[in-house]
Amino acid sequence: MSNLLAQSWCTLSALHNRIDAHVERALQTAHELSVREFSAMLLLSGQHSGEGGHLRMNQLADALGLSQSATTRLVARLEDRGLLTRYLCATDRRGIYTDVTASGGELLERARPTNDKALQEALDEAERHPELAPLVAAVRALDSTWPQLPTPA
Repeated sequence: MSNLLAQSWCTLSALHNRIDAHVERALQTAHELSVREFSAMLLLSGQHSGEGGHLRMNQLADALGLSQSATTRLVARLEDRGLLTRYLCATDRRGIYTDVTASGGELLERARPTNDKALQEALDEAERHPELAPLVAAVRALDSTWPQLPTPA
């Protein structure tokens, strides 16, 4: 790995850490949610009844960048709070699906503006650092091309 590539990776990691810490504080303070908990609920809220519309626990773990055991603990915490519910897949009893409950959906909707505002603040702050500005520009460019998650009814 070249020194430039390693330095670029460190810069990207620094941007991620800044954003993650800022959003984490905002979500914890306002909603008692971690970034991972919010992310899990956001991913699960986009599920649908069509083909491939539900995430298995291993798919959720992959999407969150967590181990299966860490994902299971995260889901259990949210389930204990009444925000998620787990059930067996109707066609494969080995598969476990997780859905956002009504109260989980309500909390997610209240938390979305907090997450969005904190994310915007963190990006604005990072943009003031010349070494991070190009990465912020790349993130902002992705925002216009990334598929949007449906807003729950």
